[in-house]
Amino acid sequence: MISLSPSRTLRALATVALVGFGAFAHAQQVFRVTTIPEEAATEQVRKFTPIASYLEKRLGMKVEFTPVNDYPAAVEALVNKKVDLVWFGGFTHVQAQLRSGGKIIPIAQREEDTKFQSVFIAKTDSGIKTLSDLKGKQISFGSQSSTSGHLMPRNFLLEAGLNPEKDFKRIAYSGAHDATIASVVSGKVEAAALDITVWRKFVSENKVDTKAVNVFYTTPPFFNYNWSVHADLPAALREKITKALLDLDAGTPEGKEILQLNRATRYIPTKAENYKGLEAAGRSAGLIGAP
Repeated sequence: MISLSPSRTLRALATVALVGFGAFAHAQQVFRVTTIPEEAATEQVRKFTPIASYLEKRLGMKVEFTPVNDYPAAVEALVNKKVDLVWFGGFTHVQAQLRSGGKIIPIAQREEDTKFQSVFIAKTDSGIKTLSDLKGKQISFGSQSSTSGHLMPRNFLLEAGLNPEKDFKRIAYSGAHDATIASVVSGKVEAAALDITVWRKFVSENKVDTKAVNVFYTTPPFFNYNWSVHADLPAALREKITKALLDLDAGTPEGKEILQLNRATRYIPTKAENYKGLEAAGRSAGLIGAP
C-alpha cells in the first residue's frame, strides 16, 4: 500500500479535479456554425437550425447556429476561427482561402453544387429577352461576394461582350437573393441575376408571379456552395462532421427535412481544386487581385 503525504494527496486530488473539469469543459464545448446570408436572417435560422440540432447529436457537443450580417463577415468569422463550420458560396470559399493563406478546407457540397447555375430575370413586358438587351438598363446583382448572384453572372456577361460598368445604366447590389427578386418585382431595377435554386423555391412557393417576372437567361453550369472548416480544427472532429453531412439520408424524416431545407438531394465530398475555376473567374472579372 502506498502512503501519500498530505501535500502530495492535495496535489493528486487537484490533478483529478483538473482532469475532471477538463472533461466537463470538453463536454460543454460549443461548436459554432454560420452561413453566408444568401437570404433574410429569419430564413437562415429556419433553414439551418435543424442541421445544427442534427450535428449536436452526431458530434456529442453543443452546436450553435448564428447568422451574420453580410458575406464578408462569414469569411472573416472562419478565417479568424470565430466559428467552426461555415456554409460558403464558391466565391466566398475562395476569398476565405486567399485571406487565410490556404487554411480553409471544403469538406462537403450538395450534389447540385457540381453543376450549379444562375438565372437572369426581368419583367415579362420589359422587352428584355437576351443578355444584349441589358444594354442601357438598370441591373441588380446580389451581394458583391456572391458566386451565383454576382461573380458568375458577371463572368458570363463579360464572355458575352458586355461590361457592366460601361454598358448598364446603373448597377445595384441587393445583398441577398430574395432581395434581388424583390428589386425586379418592385421595378427598382429592370433585370437581375440570382441563384437558380432560390428562384425555383420562390416559384414553387408562389412567392413570385412568373407571368409578370420570369427568367430570360440561364447560365452554363459551375461549381458552387460548400461546407468549409479551418485547417486548425482537429482532424478527428473534421472527419466526424464530414461523415455526419454525408450520412444525411432523404429516406429518414430528419434527413428529408434537412436536405429539403438546404435544397439538396444529398451531400457529397468535395475538394479545394473544384473551386480553382471560380478563382480564375474572379481574377478575370477583376474581383480578385493578381496572385
